[in-house]
Amino acid sequence: MLYITYLVDGLVMIALPIVLGLFLSRKLGTKWSLFALGAASFFVSQVVHIPLLYGLTALFKNGVLQAPPPAWQLLFNAVLLGLLAGLCEELARYFFLRYGAKSARTWREALMFGAGHGGLEAIIFGGLVLVSYVNMVALRNANLTTLGLSADQQAALAKQLAAYWSAPWYITLLGAVERLFALCMHLSLSVMVMRALSRHNLLWLGAAILWHALADGATVLGQGAGLGALRLEAMVGAFALGSLVMIFAMRPRQPEAVVEAAPEVIVTGAPPSPRDAARAESDQQQAIDQTKYL
Repeated sequence: MLYITYLVDGLVMIALPIVLGLFLSRKLGTKWSLFALGAASFFVSQVVHIPLLYGLTALFKNGVLQAPPPAWQLLFNAVLLGLLAGLCEELARYFFLRYGAKSARTWREALMFGAGHGGLEAIIFGGLVLVSYVNMVALRNANLTTLGLSADQQAALAKQLAAYWSAPWYITLLGAVERLFALCMHLSLSVMVMRALSRHNLLWLGAAILWHALADGATVLGQGAGLGALRLEAMVGAFALGSLVMIFAMRPRQPEAVVEAAPEVIVTGAPPSPRDAARAESDQQQAIDQTKYL
């Protein structure tokens, strides 16, 4: 069973954003270029986010920054990690939408952008799950003494293999469930950031940063408090449900206007005579004079 469920978990994580993109493209008429732009915004956010995390960790470890008392470390980590994630990702989302998609300011375009932003994350995690799966299948019946590892490394690897192949089957599918919940979060965050641009109100950007920070911080607290996998995913699911409510609450009540290029006028036949051209110009000027004060 685990041979199947681990494989399904990784494949579903990769397929989820692609299916979502196809749905949004066909149902709402959004462009795949927005999906790609959203994916680029996630990549750039992590180029900043990951080195920042390593740098802060080194500063705390070397005593350059003072660590909080042990009783406050869990809360401190939850707040810090949540804010860093919210700042890095939402600021990247804002700048990519502002400067890379200047003509995209609608609710449906925000959804496509969010599908790409969260989609790249899901695809990366799905790829890691599949790589881990291949390695674990290869090592399951291998002779660990032939791998050139020390005794401690062999013991650690044997323990890891035992845990991997003894997990309940439903636990092995939680990765795909979590990516589904995360996509709901990314859609709502993208709509918030899009509102910051379309309404020229940075409070929406602040709301996106705080919602992101709250969700990530709560996850860190849950992990530190020793919540089981199912309870932790239930908490993440509650944030996803809240995100869905936000998405539909922010949906425009009136159909959004679609800006289309004016049709090209092709003139056939003989060109108009000078008298006809002058008459047409006079009629046009008269129409302008009659309507310019309306």
